[in-house]
Amino acid sequence: MYEVIYMKADYEPWWMFEGWEEMVRLRQSFEELDEAIVFAHSLMDEMRGCFSKEKTRKGAFTAFWNPGERTYCDGCDDDMQLYHGIFLLKGNEVISFVTEK
Repeated sequence: MYEVIYMKADYEPWWMFEGWEEMVRLRQSFEELDEAIVFAHSLMDEMRGCFSKEKTRKGAFTAFWNPGERTYCDGCDDDMQLYHGIFLLKGNEVISFVTEK
């Protein structure tokens, strides 16, 4: 089973800080890796139309953001950049599927 994850948080998705699951906005499951990759790439294409910045790390995590899109962090007592992240899991293992930019 493969899962495409879309998360929205005040940190890039590759950090996967404790509690990252609470930031998940979409979790789509697929039996076949090819189907999951196609879906992940379609989400990424949509995000490219909405966000001016993009960064991929480890060939597996892609973050999208617009400078100035911020959210308030209670623990930091400050406004933090908001990131939209896409990645692919098989079980608990992150799967590389993109070329880094």
